[in-house]
Amino acid sequence: MNTGFIGLGRMGAAMAANLVKAGHDVTVFNRSPGKARALLELGAHEAARIADACNCEVVITMLADDTALAHAALAEGGVIANLRKGAIHVSMSTISVALSKELTQAHAEAGQRFVAAPVFGRPDMATAAKLYIVAAGDFAAVDECKSLFDALGQKTFPISTEPAAANLVTLSGTLLQDAAIEALGEAIALVGRAGIDRRAFVDLLTSTLFTSGAHKIYGALIAEGKCQPTAFAAPLGHNDIRLALGTAGSLRVPMPLKSVLHDRFLRLLAQGGDTLDWVATPASRLKMRAMVKMRRASCNNRFE
Repeated sequence: MNTGFIGLGRMGAAMAANLVKAGHDVTVFNRSPGKARALLELGAHEAARIADACNCEVVITMLADDTALAHAALAEGGVIANLRKGAIHVSMSTISVALSKELTQAHAEAGQRFVAAPVFGRPDMATAAKLYIVAAGDFAAVDECKSLFDALGQKTFPISTEPAAANLVTLSGTLLQDAAIEALGEAIALVGRAGIDRRAFVDLLTSTLFTSGAHKIYGALIAEGKCQPTAFAAPLGHNDIRLALGTAGSLRVPMPLKSVLHDRFLRLLAQGGDTLDWVATPASRLKMRAMVKMRRASCNNRFE
């Protein structure tokens, strides 16, 4: 399928590569230059402008947040201004319900189709084409994208004809991941302080009571105190929580646990944890604090 792909961060670059490997004709665009080199070697084409990536049947966006996507899609020279009538814009970013609704309306007015297809999975899953995709929009449009989704993930879940539903489902799922990370962190901190082997404890938990992939992945990272290298940066985790709280407020749904997790992220970011993985919010805060102290000491030494 003739496809444009906008956004070549760690997730986007891996996803675009899988599309090329699957035989799709892919034209890629990234705001900052230099990220397309490996994709060009695989056989992708590089677009100099967003408009050049929109001369296709489907354009996929995989961007960091609402601001980046709104600029790429709604601004002059963006996706909506250049995508032909009947073509499909697939947004695979985690974005707000409000922006998803705005894009749905804007594409409809332009005679285009909009599918929201955010994903569950970290960069390693994107590389292995093992993402879980939550797709919503006109079912005919979702079905037309099936070959693309099959190249990107291990399973696609068509959830609704309303694109914003996919974004709300993804934000709600992220809430459960956030809660699992915090609970794991507190439990691991408790046994660790008592002198019990943290890794052995996680192995026990994930072999018996909590066998999900999320518990296994995040439990191991927390037990090892691994906040870096970053697969999903703390500011992105904070952004997801903020978006979920915004939607909860508009629907008048109280979310006390989400509010606690939001404060945890704010504290992490206030202490300089912007470059750390979002697992730094629970027990691995101890390692993060040590890193921050080292940075401050290094900073102070420069002026002594």
